[in-house]
Amino acid sequence: MFKKPILVVGGGISGITAAIEAAEMEVDVILVESAPTLGGRVSQLRHYFPKLCPPTCGLEINYKRMKARGNLEIYTMADVLEVSGGAGNFRVKVRIRPRYVNDNCTACGECEKVCEGERLSDFDFGLRKTKAIYLPYPMAFPTKYVLDKSALAPGDLDKIMAACKYNAIDPDMKEEIKEFEVGAIIWATGWKLYDATKLDNLGFGRFANVVTNMQVERMASPWGPTNGKIIRPSDGAIPSRVAFVQCAGSRDENHLPYCSYICCLATLKQTLYLAEQNPNTESLVFYIDIRTPGRYEKFLRRAQSEAKLNFIKGKVAKIEEDSDTKDLIVIAEDTISGKRVSERVNMVVLAMGMQPSMAGISIPGVSIDEYGFVRETEGIIPVGCAKKPLDVMTSNETATGAVIKALQYVK
Repeated sequence: MFKKPILVVGGGISGITAAIEAAEMEVDVILVESAPTLGGRVSQLRHYFPKLCPPTCGLEINYKRMKARGNLEIYTMADVLEVSGGAGNFRVKVRIRPRYVNDNCTACGECEKVCEGERLSDFDFGLRKTKAIYLPYPMAFPTKYVLDKSALAPGDLDKIMAACKYNAIDPDMKEEIKEFEVGAIIWATGWKLYDATKLDNLGFGRFANVVTNMQVERMASPWGPTNGKIIRPSDGAIPSRVAFVQCAGSRDENHLPYCSYICCLATLKQTLYLAEQNPNTESLVFYIDIRTPGRYEKFLRRAQSEAKLNFIKGKVAKIEEDSDTKDLIVIAEDTISGKRVSERVNMVVLAMGMQPSMAGISIPGVSIDEYGFVRETEGIIPVGCAKKPLDVMTSNETATGAVIKALQYVK
């Protein structure tokens, strides 16, 4: 019935949804993901709105569905290098980077116990270190360790190989180049945070207690770097007064001129995290507009009733640090009163702009716009945040719609 497979590029929530739904239509599916594990940004969250569900719930169900499909091939640590041909007859070149751990791995963790070398955790946005051999996160899929050979301490390799009872460590594993012939491509490469160091007036990277909203998600996660506590990085204290800076890098002609769609909702969610941790914590939200479209208006009302919120309409001009206490002074103009405001807080959270992961990347055969969002062309269908800024629910809707389109090309 179906002539060629569908290729799904990206294993975040929209890519997973597309791959499963296509596979359950009995078409062969190939899923490639650049990271060592599936799950994407959703796996890094504590909760997603509006129900504040933990991501493990939805991901676990989807991973179970994936395991049941014999017609779904999954490649992690895999990057698309080139797309040629056309709809119904694409040829795609993919590079698969070495994991240095084979399929014998049971994730028992014995290798990690004896390893001394460390690396910064990109999954935790640099808030902690992992060992050189590590499991990306507790519910990683595939459930296999990854070896970062560049982070090994002297003697580590011999020790971890000796500790592994299953001969799962393969230090000689090589990079592979595979070519796939597919009928349609669903592009689900997702998003990344805009580089906060480009906003030099906001102090990220200079002041310890200026963090991004995704770093807060990792702190709030039960298996995050602080075991679920949102703390000041400088001293580990629970903050009692936190400023949220909206549109950090978004809606700014010098950075990202578009609205990133989810930042307001992410901030409201994080004020609820703070209220749960300490009901007396005050959250100051510096904003241009509060955007909670459609049914998410109810989520705004919930945050207003449950969290100690103070909205200040105005763009932050500058953040300064008290060198003695490491407190931060947020300076802005309140556009409602017309007055300059200066607020002392324990911590600042930057609601960073959403940038497509394809920004700055050029892949022959894939069309992107000036911001890095993927343009739909005949047989190549972008979904989720590769297409435009979206929330989880809408990302999944675009994934389902893309499967229906893709089936027409492979039928």
